[in-house]
Amino acid sequence: MSKTKKDSHQTNASDSASKIEVIKNLIFGENIAEYNSEFDTLKKEIDTKRKELKTYIDEAREELMSSIDNLSTDVNIRITDLENALEDKADKLDEQKVDRKLLSDLLISLGEKIAAK
Repeated sequence: MSKTKKDSHQTNASDSASKIEVIKNLIFGENIAEYNSEFDTLKKEIDTKRKELKTYIDEAREELMSSIDNLSTDVNIRITDLENALEDKADKLDEQKVDRKLLSDLLISLGEKIAAK
């Protein structure tokens, strides 16, 4: 008995599906092929635009990475130049603060005075 109910239920479902199909054909008729064609065209256009956009994003990413690399290299060069300039200035200050020639002359003079007494 349940088997007959299932069979009749499936038959009713297929009948209603075929009725819907008939109604759809009556309403849309010849236009359905046209709609399908337009949908296919739209799908192709969307795929094309998606590929173009992906290409554009990849190119932008490559340019950005290249710019970052160039900027990083430039910053490293400038930091190295600044470190070298700072080291030169520090060496110059040490030399100016203690004039080695003057200090040696003073020590020789002091030594001679001590020896003379």
